[in-house]
Amino acid sequence: MLFNTILLAIRDIKRNVMRSVLTILGIIIGVAAVITLVTIGNGATAQVTDQIASMGTNVLMITPGKRQGPGQSSSAPPFDAKDVAAVSGEISSLAGVAPVCSQNATAVLGNQNWSTSVTGSLNDFFIVRNWTIQSGRDFEASEIRTGQAVCVIGQTIREKLFGTQDPLGSNIRLGNVSCRVVGLLQSKGQSTMGTDQDDIIVLPLRAVQRRFTGNRDVSLIQVSVQNGIATEKVKSDIESLMRKRRHLSQNEEDNFNVMDMKELAAMLTGTTQMMTAMLGAVAAVSLLVGGIGIMNIMLVSVTERTREIGIRLAIGAFEQEVLMQFLIEAVVLSSFGGIFGIILALAGSYGLSFVLQIPFLFDISIVIIAFLFSAMVGVVFGYFPALKAARLDPIEALRHE
Repeated sequence: MLFNTILLAIRDIKRNVMRSVLTILGIIIGVAAVITLVTIGNGATAQVTDQIASMGTNVLMITPGKRQGPGQSSSAPPFDAKDVAAVSGEISSLAGVAPVCSQNATAVLGNQNWSTSVTGSLNDFFIVRNWTIQSGRDFEASEIRTGQAVCVIGQTIREKLFGTQDPLGSNIRLGNVSCRVVGLLQSKGQSTMGTDQDDIIVLPLRAVQRRFTGNRDVSLIQVSVQNGIATEKVKSDIESLMRKRRHLSQNEEDNFNVMDMKELAAMLTGTTQMMTAMLGAVAAVSLLVGGIGIMNIMLVSVTERTREIGIRLAIGAFEQEVLMQFLIEAVVLSSFGGIFGIILALAGSYGLSFVLQIPFLFDISIVIIAFLFSAMVGVVFGYFPALKAARLDPIEALRHE
């Protein structure tokens, strides 16, 4: 019985193919929009998570000054080597401690030049920031101790200055300082904030302090917590230590900031997930518009087929059978829209992922939900026209021309 009813519904749909296509167009667009936006949003969330992980695992960033807003801190005394030694010596469960100072400079090799930032640090910098040295080496103890002008460069520096040549052993000029390249970092690409992580030149901390900044200030201390250790506990210990070292009384606010990269990751992924949900909800509205279109065309179909309905009722068809016929017809229409919408969404999602350079993450659950929702739209918006058809008076229906 149900099978015959489905065949009748398909036959009636095939009578007016163009009208049926236009009817389900709203469902197609709605399903495609929901799946595409959620898929792209999931890919963007995964990309943010991966990029933050590439900046370092279990990382805490200690900066002087109380953070006032995004990227802004109030003025406060900078850190020095003694602060770095205190963090390294008194805080347990650390995988690495990397003091950082930086200075803008122009890197020059022959007739090639590139404006970049010179970073001064120790070998722990590569551990904390999760950097892998692709070729060459990191700094020797004597180079760190004496502040020799040796450097490890990123892939962007290699491309801009050396092209396809091997940079190891070559000398580049940073301002007025000649620096020998001893290492090449593996590529990381862009960060979450859109900056090029490969645009980097790392020198020993003492070399940058002596030859570039002219002081012994440390503008940032980055620490990496050992795996399995809660960063919250380490963060609390660092805050207590820094308050003691900076002689802050109990009533004074911190004049430094300790930021956990996990908090940043949670904030950014939470934001992208919220935006994905909002865009998906907006796209779902088009499914309701498509449902209204189905209701409209089904009401027209009932009017056109009034005499046919009257004949069926007159020869013994039950109201429930007529109701089921029109209801299934509406569900079939919306289901076809859902199927074509899924195909369009997968093709569109893959294309947009390629263009936007974000991961394509296929989520079968959102596909199933979108399809079931499209079928439910057919049930909800097809019920009233089906009920109207089932309740027609056979005598009045037979008189209809």
